[in-house]
Amino acid sequence: MRYRLFGPTGLRVSEVLLGAMRFGSVEQARPIINAYADAGGNVIDTADAYGTEEIVGEVLGNRRDRFVVASKYTLPRDRSDVNAAGNHRKNLRLALDASLRRLRTDYLDVYWVHCWDRHTPIEETLRALDDAVRAGKILYAGVSDAPAWIVSQGNTLAHFRDWTSFAGLQVPYSLLRRDIERELLPMAEAFGMSVAAWAPLAHGKLARPVEAAENDREHAVLSAVREVAGEMGVTPAQVALAWTRVRSRAVLPLVGASSVEQLADNLAALEVELPPEAVGRLESATGFEVGFPTDFVPADLYHPLSVIGR
Repeated sequence: MRYRLFGPTGLRVSEVLLGAMRFGSVEQARPIINAYADAGGNVIDTADAYGTEEIVGEVLGNRRDRFVVASKYTLPRDRSDVNAAGNHRKNLRLALDASLRRLRTDYLDVYWVHCWDRHTPIEETLRALDDAVRAGKILYAGVSDAPAWIVSQGNTLAHFRDWTSFAGLQVPYSLLRRDIERELLPMAEAFGMSVAAWAPLAHGKLARPVEAAENDREHAVLSAVREVAGEMGVTPAQVALAWTRVRSRAVLPLVGASSVEQLADNLAALEVELPPEAVGRLESATGFEVGFPTDFVPADLYHPLSVIGR
């Protein structure tokens, strides 16, 4: 296992993150987390909405400080309370304190805004996050499932107001869902953010037999993944995970595992280096187009590299 810096910070994170969403019990989670730690992994990602914070807290126990523990808030905590959801200050404060209790810790390494809340000004969210950082309850902030323009607005405001900015972005990314290449990934790279890629196997679809494809596009992608895996002597899951790391060093695949064997298969993707020809075949099968304006304005339209000497 190798390590990356978490966005523009000095925090060291392993290049594969472990998601805790599907943990069903302490008995299931303990061997998976132990195997992940033995492999050098140090990031455990959960959320108040997953119902797994107590499991993670019990498994980590007195090892907590050796891990980068991340959780999220936004989604409803109590559907009978109109203020028990969203990205406003009141929900952040109550949700954070509850997460800390369940995780048996007095701080979170990373606290993610779980998704975009159209009703809360981004200024309020960032100031509340900054207050939590200054209080020592969280160390770094991240944002998940939000449009590029709102994240850009937030980080620009944070820069000029000397607030804690978003160091990480958590978004879906796989061969079956490449949308982030249009705006979100370039934005994250421009701000120096890390990108935690959730559902890198498209909820398991990319590891399934070709016959499980639900449409022609899925059939083409699953066929390409299987072909490359067969040629390289690796599993389809390893090919799909290896591909998420090809386009950008900012991307950190976030994997979930229901068994130690599944985790081991996923971690083995770190040793898979896809040849350019294989990458081309995989990407051609997706039929993805980055769209306007990126494919309308060539990068060298005004300043060809041969002219500016870079």
